Amino acid sequence: MSPDHPPGLDLDRLRTLLDRERPGLVTGPLSGRLIEGGRSNLTYKVSDGTSTWVVRRPPLGHVLATAHDMKREHRVISALHPTDVPVPRPVLLCEDEEVLGAPFYVMEFVEGTPYRTAAQLAPLGPERTRAAVLNLVDTLVGLHAVDPAEVGLGDFGRPDGFLDRQLRRWAKQLDASRNRDLAGIDELHATLGRELPRSPAPTVVHGDYRLDNVLIGGEDDAIRAILDWEMSTLGDPLTDLGLLVMYSQPLGMPDSPVSTTAQAPGHPAPAELIERYAERSGRDVSSVSWYTAFAWFKLAVILEGIHYRYTLGQTVGRGFDRIGELVPVFIEHGLTTLQEG
Repeated sequence: MSPDHPPGLDLDRLRTLLDRERPGLVTGPLSGRLIEGGRSNLTYKVSDGTSTWVVRRPPLGHVLATAHDMKREHRVISALHPTDVPVPRPVLLCEDEEVLGAPFYVMEFVEGTPYRTAAQLAPLGPERTRAAVLNLVDTLVGLHAVDPAEVGLGDFGRPDGFLDRQLRRWAKQLDASRNRDLAGIDELHATLGRELPRSPAPTVVHGDYRLDNVLIGGEDDAIRAILDWEMSTLGDPLTDLGLLVMYSQPLGMPDSPVSTTAQAPGHPAPAELIERYAERSGRDVSSVSWYTAFAWFKLAVILEGIHYRYTLGQTVGRGFDRIGELVPVFIEHGLTTLQEG
């Protein structure tokens, strides 16, 4: 297919749907392209030459249960859009699989940069990099301060038993994609299960909160939008902090297809991020090592699922051929984090 007609995006059917559901929104022929960088849901930039939108849909092939939930993503950004939490304006949810072959939603396009690597952050310089990462923490505190009931998300999840259920869920996801031996991953899962911390009061949880899932832009380097809400729910807010801490630590793998921004000049150390979150949220973060190890485990499972889809030829984009070699690295980091406390 041509760049203007990427796999998984039928622009004629999309135009027909938008004309029917949002008359007058589209004023010219649609063009679209895949936005690369993500390794899970597919994201497309679509334009009529005047306005621009984003279409989000699940991957083309193997889909794990409860993952890639478009209705969930659309619901949470719709609920948060009126709050101070920066999210794109939702446009339309389509659950009819006849249109694009899977449920999808459309949202506004927000200008900004998702900084994925230390090299991309480097041109900002140490001061701007430091400010951007600290603002990432502050924005997370703001998300966790939202009262779910007040924005219509009181039934968005089941916070009781959240961590135990998360562990079982990701073990099930692993089993659904398990087609090779992964040394240490069962030990990591078992150790996490034996040392469950007591969760604080539940909040809206993003589930994949990191620097390259936000758009930063403008002269003030403000966070313009938080993206990729596919794993959002009501639950333990420290799972978001643990993930952010994980992504603030170097992987020790040069040229990795999945990288952290930890080595960018000016990037705050994990301890500073933890301290800032604790100070501004008022939450006890003494068990943060468990949450960080859990983040290593969860990412190992996600990456194994992506590797599994790659072996089946069901991925779109570059870099998938090296994902599999990352999984043992994430497992090792998880075990080390638990051992060091």
